[in-house]
Amino acid sequence: MSQHHGLDDLLTLMAVLRDPDRGCPWDLRQNWDTIVPHTLEEAYEVADAIERRAWEELPGELGDLLFQVVYYAQFASEEGRFDFHTVVDTLTAKMLRRHPHVFPDGSLASRRSPGVGVADIGLRQAPELESINRRWEALKAEERVQRRRETHDTSDAPGVDGVAFSALDDVPRTLPALSRAAKLSKRAARVGFDWPDSQGVIAKIREELDEVEEALAEGSREHAIEEVGDLLFAVTNLARTLKADPEQCLRATNTKFERRFRHVEAALAATGTSPADADLATMERHWQAAKRNEYNDAAT
Repeated sequence: MSQHHGLDDLLTLMAVLRDPDRGCPWDLRQNWDTIVPHTLEEAYEVADAIERRAWEELPGELGDLLFQVVYYAQFASEEGRFDFHTVVDTLTAKMLRRHPHVFPDGSLASRRSPGVGVADIGLRQAPELESINRRWEALKAEERVQRRRETHDTSDAPGVDGVAFSALDDVPRTLPALSRAAKLSKRAARVGFDWPDSQGVIAKIREELDEVEEALAEGSREHAIEEVGDLLFAVTNLARTLKADPEQCLRATNTKFERRFRHVEAALAATGTSPADADLATMERHWQAAKRNEYNDAAT
């Protein structure tokens, strides 16, 4: 029977990999910056496995993502900043703080009063869930303000106790552009900067599309590029009003496009040709056939 490794084994493994005398040359060359691209890649691989329902691959992909956290904790430990246990403690304390409806006194041992279940506090009903979400976001906002106080970042901008702050604080600049646009607009909407309904967003999309066309008519590529960015931001807002993640929306469309284009390639190959040799009308006919096949499959 093979040994079942635990978290302590993983931490030991990382420490040995980074040992200056006995470690791995590649791991020893890594630093905060070189690992970031791997972290992003591993996070997307987790998302990909989930979307493909590749459950047998998921433990490995989640492990790869966890390994990134262990990496950063090792860097921090070597520099005397913090260690993996600090990460766990910080996360646990934050989750306790943000779940007062589950842990009333903020300790892991505390629970709701006996006999008060999920149904009793209304968590199965949408209005109450929205209330929980609002409280969650309010707690996060308080944490952001506190962090700004602790950094002593002051300016002439409005703030609390002389500390400047914004509803947009702490939205990571390294997020994928669609995800960051969604977070920025969600933060702004939370303080009232939003359309009253989805029709307002759709009108904005039409306005931005008109401006793209105007820029193209002017022959200004730079202006057109800027307006395309505005159009994408407006479409991201529409996804938000539908409570949909724009990254997931686009990934689903990417998958759909790939599936249909592969059908086009296969159909052309069956006739001894390829996309490079076929005319657009022929490819469009096969594309429409792929769509019909999908609709028929969905209906059965």
